[in-house]
Amino acid sequence: MDIPAKNMGRKTILLVEDNAGAVQLSLIAFKESAVPCNVVVMLDGVEALDYIFAGGKYRDKQRAMPEVILLDLKLPGMSGHEVLKKIREAHSTRLIPIIIFSVSNEETDRKICYELGANSYIKKPVDFEKYIEIVRMLGNYWLKLNEPPPRTAQG
Repeated sequence: MDIPAKNMGRKTILLVEDNAGAVQLSLIAFKESAVPCNVVVMLDGVEALDYIFAGGKYRDKQRAMPEVILLDLKLPGMSGHEVLKKIREAHSTRLIPIIIFSVSNEETDRKICYELGANSYIKKPVDFEKYIEIVRMLGNYWLKLNEPPPRTAQG
């Protein structure tokens, strides 16, 4: 998804999620929140890495680096763990906040994610209202309250 030029000054959230229902809920929540942002949706890990590192179909396209990445673990092709690892290995992206947003509440998943450098791990609620509220809180915290690292530190 390309970001319209008129929205380039707004902060960007990269949502990496393959479930259409979860994508729609997240988009509704961000739209209803008081946080002006662009939400760029990637449906799998490979596409997300292409977007972040200007590969594949994003090689010659203008794109905004995300202020925060909201990453599901259960993705087709490449798992969220693998995506997290690749992002953290690159000097240019290692400081971007990454929030794992997954249905998994497995202790091993949480341990692996934190060892790989996740900034936060949140279990997706099944309740519609709770889901919306959590996404709103994420946007408010990471885009309004949190002070990100200087852009020069990210590359």
